[in-house]
Amino acid sequence: MSDKKVIIVGAGPGGLSAATILAHQGFDVTVLEKEEEVGGRNGPVSLGPYKFDTGPTFLMMKFILDEVFRLTGRNIDDYLECVLLDPMYRLQFDDREVICSPDHKAMQEEIDKKFPEEKGGQMDKFLSWEKNRFQKLMPALRRDYTSWTSLCSRELIRSLPYFGANRSLFDVLGNYFKEDKLKLSFTFQAKYLGMSPWECPGGFAIIPYVEHAYGIWHVMGGLFKICEAMAKIVREEGGQIYLNSPVKSLLIKDKKVGGVLLEDGNTLTGDYVIINADFAYAMENLMEKNTLPRYNSQKLAKMKYSCSIFMLYLGLDKLYDLDHHNIYFARDYKKNVDDIFKGNKLSQDFSIYVQNASVTDPNLAPEGHSAIYVLVPVSNNQSGIDWEKEKDPFRQRVLDKIKERTGIKDLEDHIVEEKIISPLEWEKDYNVYLGATFNLAHSMSQMLYFRPPNKFRKLKGLYLVGGGTHPGSGLPTIYQSALISTSLILKEQGIDIKSPLVWTPGQAQSLS
Repeated sequence: MSDKKVIIVGAGPGGLSAATILAHQGFDVTVLEKEEEVGGRNGPVSLGPYKFDTGPTFLMMKFILDEVFRLTGRNIDDYLECVLLDPMYRLQFDDREVICSPDHKAMQEEIDKKFPEEKGGQMDKFLSWEKNRFQKLMPALRRDYTSWTSLCSRELIRSLPYFGANRSLFDVLGNYFKEDKLKLSFTFQAKYLGMSPWECPGGFAIIPYVEHAYGIWHVMGGLFKICEAMAKIVREEGGQIYLNSPVKSLLIKDKKVGGVLLEDGNTLTGDYVIINADFAYAMENLMEKNTLPRYNSQKLAKMKYSCSIFMLYLGLDKLYDLDHHNIYFARDYKKNVDDIFKGNKLSQDFSIYVQNASVTDPNLAPEGHSAIYVLVPVSNNQSGIDWEKEKDPFRQRVLDKIKERTGIKDLEDHIVEEKIISPLEWEKDYNVYLGATFNLAHSMSQMLYFRPPNKFRKLKGLYLVGGGTHPGSGLPTIYQSALISTSLILKEQGIDIKSPLVWTPGQAQSLS
């Protein structure tokens, strides 16, 4: 047990994961959240009787989330009802659709049916080879990189040949598949990283691997229920969560962070401060300029950031026969991706993701109604796109695209509730730097030791969780960032919790 005080800025999935573990270990935990609900980008959007996830809708690598609950002395099943999805998602190209299943035999049969030009057995080869990569990379991804000595760690040295630094994700998938559209069926996941599959490092082939090896899950009531459950645990353990409590700045003296100043003028002091705000936003707004020269305004502007997303949340008085997850590829997907990452413009033909979770979950909309979540990857705000001008016309283009690609011709006749979040709102309302919703890009120059650290090297007592630190963006890695940061704090206090930094090849299977 510890009598140390911890202040956590932001009640997103990273901040709440850290809060649950530290509160369970006896730390005096206070979480400060600027919104009226917990969750951040993993929080809810409520429109009348309709409920939506703000951001993440795919829960992968559930065993990491299970581990967070285990480290609080709890079983996840006592707090959340998690459902394994089959099919995982439906992919729609211009000339065919691919129904992706966690059943490996069914998936191979789908490949044989939809891509007869391919030779059989690709799934077995993909799963076997990428399992090996996964087992080699995970020990490196689950440890901290707070010191340059980590670059000499056994875990990193053993993993280096598997990072695929000199090959793109698209190229690596060519080891298994010949047809470009089949490769795209296993590389669109680069969007979780906010990157192009033609530029994303090849080691991230472990993302489609973990989807097919461990499945994709839905949390009944919405994935935002995860953060609500974590908040419940924090309170059960005696921790405090203050909503509507935005932080103005960190309190720093002699290179030591000793607390925070709130927007209302009050101050809170503590032994540790954990930032769960957007990384670049925090560097720009929560401390005096040049406190950390490595992350001053000029250097932040030169870092590489992910794409953004245009969001539509639609409450409909009709339930449509669409799968839970549906992805519609632009007819020229490569051009669409280049427009986003290189051209900084809105594509004439774009890709679109439509979630129809109401077919699985009756808790999100009234009976016979549906809560439709629509996501379109677009350039971040470095593009100069005028979203005040473009928002409404682009909304209509998105609705027209849904009607065209899904065959739902009467969509607009059934809209009861609606909300738009464009890159402009991501930046202004959600404090996301440049509206880059997937945070820093995952190029090799911004990973591991070269990504902002879980424990700041130049400011004592300051830690970081979330997509802007190691290991990166996406729910599983955000949970992992919290496991790493809390482990460092606990280690400093001499507390042994059977460190989650240790990874053995069989661990993922046993945890799942």
